[in-house]
Parts: sequence; structure tokens; C-alpha cells
Amino acid sequence: MDRFLVVGLGNPGMRYRKTRHNMGFMAVDHMSEKFNVPVRKLRGKALTGEFSAGGVKVILAKPQTYMNASGESVRELLEYYGLPLGNLIVIYDDMDIPLGKVRIRKKGGAGTHNGMKSLLYHLRSEEFARVRIGIGSSEGRDAIGYVLGKFGKDQQEDAFKGIASASMAVQEIIENGIEAAMNRYNL
Repeated sequence: MDRFLVVGLGNPGMRYRKTRHNMGFMAVDHMSEKFNVPVRKLRGKALTGEFSAGGVKVILAKPQTYMNASGESVRELLEYYGLPLGNLIVIYDDMDIPLGKVRIRKKGGAGTHNGMKSLLYHLRSEEFARVRIGIGSSEGRDAIGYVLGKFGKDQQEDAFKGIASASMAVQEIIENGIEAAMNRYNL
């Protein structure tokens, strides 16, 4: 049976719950609800939940190490499950993508994203799938304050569309491969 580790990046705790930087967590929560699988078992410094669909085992994870140390948790999870990097899908926020839009990449650098910097440091590779959810530009505002801020009422619908699209994109990657997902979602 094929197995995939789907990691949403974010910060634990109520203070960060609905912030722009927690789009990865929100996408994992969306998948958790969609597939009726609780994500609350602590493993590898992450809350996890597992389910099977169509002969594929999917492990959902939300690292509890805070964004800047996400790589530590992801490395432990990959080792625990004995998974190669090719079976890792990471979901996270991106300020360079318009709000609510989704972009998929096979590999690449971290840009300015500290969670991704941590992953690249701990995994020693760029060879894993990423689903980036656009949160829009900070437009000259303090970037840290922007990503740790919450969406305005006028932004919530677009933010939810991005979360739902990211969830569907992950499903597409698992079912049909990353090329098919990129062709479908990177419009």
C-alpha cells in the first residue's frame, strides 16, 4: 500500500489559530473534516491522523514545534513511517501568491518562508512536493505582523477557497501524480 505524509505548516496554540501563517494547518483541518479523521495523536512532535482511501494510506500532520522548527518534526515523522521524500507533501502559506490561489511545485528553495527553511535544513533536500496557498502581499507592511495577522472579513471567502483548493490539490497529487496536479492547479 502506498503511503503519503501530508504536512500542514503553522504555529500551535489559539493565538495563531486563524492567522495567515497557519494556512497549512487550516488545509490539514479541512482534509481532516472531509475524510472524518481526527488529527490529535501526538507523534514525531506533531499532531497526526491516518486514513486509507483507494489503497493509499494518508498521514495528516500538524507539527507542534512552531513554524521555525517545523523541519525537526517532519524529519522525525519521515523516519518513523519509513517514507522517502517523494511521499511527502507540504502545505504552507505564500505571500508571493494572490490570496486564495494555489501553486504546486515538485521541489525548490524556501524563499523567505522560515518553516520551509527549517524543512530544507533538516531534510537536506528540496526534493518534495509543496502546495503553496496564497495569502497576498503585505504591500509594504511589516511582513511578520502581516503573516501573524488574521484575515479581514472581506478576505475570508478567498482564504477558504485557497484552503479547499489546496486540499483538492493534495488529493490530486496522491491519486494522479504531481504533474497532473500542477497542470490542473497551476493556472
